Amino acid sequence: MDSERVVRGEELNGEPRAQRAEGNGRPIDDSGDGPAGDGPAGLPGLSREESRELLRLMILSRRFEEKTAEVYQMGKIGGFCHLYMGQEAVAVGAISPLRDDDYVITAYRDHAQVLVRGASPDAVMAELYGRVDGTSKGLGGSMHLFDKAHNFLGGHGIVGAHLPLATGVGYAIRYREGDQVCLCFFGDSVVNIGSFHEAMNMAARWRLPVIFVLENNAYGMGTDIRRVAAADELIDRACSYEGMAAVVVDGMDVIAMRQATEEAIERARKEKLPTFIEAQCYRYMGHSMADPSHGTYRTKEELEEWRSNDPILDFRRELIDNGYMTADEITAMDQEMIDVVEASAEFAERSPFPDPAAIYEHVYSDDYPDDIARRDRWR
Repeated sequence: MDSERVVRGEELNGEPRAQRAEGNGRPIDDSGDGPAGDGPAGLPGLSREESRELLRLMILSRRFEEKTAEVYQMGKIGGFCHLYMGQEAVAVGAISPLRDDDYVITAYRDHAQVLVRGASPDAVMAELYGRVDGTSKGLGGSMHLFDKAHNFLGGHGIVGAHLPLATGVGYAIRYREGDQVCLCFFGDSVVNIGSFHEAMNMAARWRLPVIFVLENNAYGMGTDIRRVAAADELIDRACSYEGMAAVVVDGMDVIAMRQATEEAIERARKEKLPTFIEAQCYRYMGHSMADPSHGTYRTKEELEEWRSNDPILDFRRELIDNGYMTADEITAMDQEMIDVVEASAEFAERSPFPDPAAIYEHVYSDDYPDDIARRDRWR
């Protein structure tokens, strides 16, 4: 196995690191920088404009999730709702190097991914509200975001069920002799599911351009991954598949995530080889809006330890230290993203609900033309 332990940052050794973040709603532009921590060390290969865009996307994701939590508690959003706060560096670092014709697929904690991929915040919020102007015309909701225009293939509610779909996308790319890649996000509980091994095995055996990104936030719902995984290091699961490159990344470091993904993209395009990236990260909220952030399966002390190292505040500090942005510019950017998110909620409120008859749309395919032989005679 082509394996690297850590792209940047300290050795992780399979244990949660002390991370830095502030509580929900802390101003992104806070001039009291707080503890120095182990934030990004330099901005290799990034222009000023690219660096600013990474920060903008992380702030947009955070502010969007904060607004989502607010309106969910007001009863504006129904169903399950899984927030991404704390993991923004993973989505932004991994998705930002992709081309427009590449593909992204993920599980149900999907709001940030579709935003980073380029979907309109208005359309995403409208989908959460279940309105016709949503990305899936209000029929998908929080867990099933889908945006064909940006090659964003979901948003899947069944744990691990989308990994075979990602492998299928990789197969389609090779079948059509393309050079795109498929980026597949999933949580740590997926590594104990059969579809994980089936998808990884097929991707390695057939040399498919799929990048599997494990967002290891230490918990599968409310279960500590160390209680259920028969492996000290989840990255070692990749040892079973010849040709599968594997790397552990500091998932709280947007630059580390981007570097690791860029290398995986190059490998996929040139060599048609898959990569397994374990992004070690932490979510600041509960598994969903249905459970508290601490006090049940994790302690307040553990949460605060990780909250001492926020990926957004780390990157903000790095941009200021490198002269890429000033504190005032970041303040203005933060306010702009707040305004964008507020406008998205207003847009969603104005958007109408789907016609009840729409529930029957897109369930069955259209009838076959009479001149086409039917393989499925029972139809």
